[in-house]
Amino acid sequence: MANLQTTYAGLELKNPIIAGSSGMTSTVESIKKIAEFGASAVVLKSIFEEEINNEYEKILESGNDISYDRNYLDYYDYKIKADNIDKYIKLIKEAKAAVNIPIIASVNCTSSHEWTYFASKIEQAGADALELNIFIQQTDLSKNAIEKEQAYFDIVTKVSEKLNIPVTIKISSFFADLGNFIKKLSETKIAGIVLFNKFYNFDIDIEKNKVVSGKVFSSPEEISNSLRWVAMSANNMSCSLAASTGIHDGNAVIKQVLAGADVVQIVSSIYIHGPKIIMEMIKVLENYMQKNNYENISDFKGLMSMKSSKEAHLYERMQFMRYFSDKDIL
Repeated sequence: MANLQTTYAGLELKNPIIAGSSGMTSTVESIKKIAEFGASAVVLKSIFEEEINNEYEKILESGNDISYDRNYLDYYDYKIKADNIDKYIKLIKEAKAAVNIPIIASVNCTSSHEWTYFASKIEQAGADALELNIFIQQTDLSKNAIEKEQAYFDIVTKVSEKLNIPVTIKISSFFADLGNFIKKLSETKIAGIVLFNKFYNFDIDIEKNKVVSGKVFSSPEEISNSLRWVAMSANNMSCSLAASTGIHDGNAVIKQVLAGADVVQIVSSIYIHGPKIIMEMIKVLENYMQKNNYENISDFKGLMSMKSSKEAHLYERMQFMRYFSDKDIL
């Protein structure tokens, strides 16, 4: 029988399929169902720095019996953060008691301000690892690319040096020199990198002249970006590698492992098909390994990475004109 065990960020996992951070990982009941269908780990729904800050701003805007003395403002700031982290700690403890797979906490942050303290509380609650879900908007034109990228290293350094549990980071692909950025991140104390974040998409309603939500879920076609960068990053990193976005079936899991991923994180596929998709993915992975006489994940992990492939130049190719240069445009 095929052995699906793998290691990610120092965690021993029974297979390479992790349920990524989402609303489905925000309740114990959902987490139990996800675990029952075979997920090897769960990343809890992120606690958002932005949401906490917005809550603080709403209190200030209300003006209800609020003294604008600095001490009172600091009190409200701290209390809101403390209340949110208390709820999160409760979720960690209850999830740990309910399932026997690793529970990875998640913080969606844009700064290192106080997250070192809350990260310690998360560790004390029993989380097996912490995922830093970081995205710093590129709209601040007062800072250059180097300054913006440095913020990632500052957050990683300040948080990871305070914890004994593994710290991973989930990033976007929006960097000027993405390959070097990934490599440099892997050389910090970070235990794993997730490629890539799936962002909120916006659209414009031209009838109402209003900004509206765009497509929420990823599509299978979106795997190509993470697949390319997993393949190019694998064997060049000093930490574990997770693939995310566009992974909707067992074949997609196989592709990412062949490219060099230690694990995959899935979200949209669970929303669309339910937790049963995890079991179906596992079955496809087992059949593939048996068909190709692979006993362990390590037997084929990275076989199609850029360093291992005989056609490495294809991973770097960004233009497609050669494929259409002889075609008539109708």
